[in-house]
Amino acid sequence: MDKNQRDHYLQLYRDGLLNNTLPFWIKSAVDSKDGGYLFCLDRDGTIVSTDKPMWIHGRFVWLLATLYDTVEKREEWLDLARHGMEFIDKYGFDQDGRMFFMVTKKGKPLRKRRYLFTESFAVIAMAALAKATGDAKWAKRALDLFKLIIHYHTTPGLLPPKIIPETRQGKALAMPMILIATAQVLRTAVSDPVCEEWIDRSIKEIKTDFMREEFSAVIESTGPKGEFMDTFEGRMICPGHAIEAGWFILHEAKWRNNDTALRDIGLKILEWSWKWGWDEKHGGILYYRDAKGHPPAEYWHDMKFWWPQNEAVIATLLAYELTKDEKYLQWHQMAHDWAYKHLPDPEYGEWFGYLHRDGTISSTLKGNYWKGPFHLPRMQLYCWKLLEELKL
Repeated sequence: MDKNQRDHYLQLYRDGLLNNTLPFWIKSAVDSKDGGYLFCLDRDGTIVSTDKPMWIHGRFVWLLATLYDTVEKREEWLDLARHGMEFIDKYGFDQDGRMFFMVTKKGKPLRKRRYLFTESFAVIAMAALAKATGDAKWAKRALDLFKLIIHYHTTPGLLPPKIIPETRQGKALAMPMILIATAQVLRTAVSDPVCEEWIDRSIKEIKTDFMREEFSAVIESTGPKGEFMDTFEGRMICPGHAIEAGWFILHEAKWRNNDTALRDIGLKILEWSWKWGWDEKHGGILYYRDAKGHPPAEYWHDMKFWWPQNEAVIATLLAYELTKDEKYLQWHQMAHDWAYKHLPDPEYGEWFGYLHRDGTISSTLKGNYWKGPFHLPRMQLYCWKLLEELKL
């Protein structure tokens, strides 16, 4: 990568975040009447549902507070972060300390899931707010909530099972993944050994139980001790998810002064997942594959969602920065060029989220219960800052 190429990418990511992605959400999503944010938006920002996914609230607070802390002390960003946290604090928590997944516009609880992801995104929101404000209250709240997540994660029977455990037991890649990412943000606000402990434990679990040499793949589900399950679920590969896990580990390698053992794990995950995920016919990252080559069960298996493309852009650029291997730069260019050709909306800003395999638009929604201001702005921010650090 030469200086002109670096500057081109840097400007594109920075300006895309500050002048396109962020203004779309600030203009359309802030609920000044009832608090919090409204994320269910059509292409032009029209509100199509007023129910509020609580986990995306945590994600947006994290973004706004992080921008205030690391980019510019814009009071608008901090005020909007506090606005979201007030809603989370007032309406997000059940009596057991866990969180609701979905609430109404006015904050009445609608749904509580068996997963711990809403709590995880509240942790990073609180940690980022603690960094931005210097308020130790939020750092303590973040640490306490993280420890509650660990308690629920490690105590059998506290969370309702997905499958009848007397018949079959299992575990998913999502938990060690989210624990790595959550602890990485938390440790920037607090000094507690629980962060490094769970980063190490989670990376070890991914390496031992979810990385399958016989398939050269990271699978989504295993038995409780990493046993391979020859079922749809047990053979499932989500290349974008695995790539995301890979760059979390590469980020950890960088944090630890380019730790070669961690770097090699992250690179292997990226290598495997790129080969499974990259669509040689149409380009872009496919959603699901089957480790044995069988047809995947999910009907959207060959669609191109926005977030796997975002994760591929980050992972390949980070791999290049750590290794200077031109192969990763080429992959970055491929992932970047495909995403920027098909996903940005030139008329209303932000990105479309759901494309058919050939890159045509499946839905014009900009936000719903799953898509919001997170994967895209995180990609733009992370790559912008990575390119600022890149030594040519």
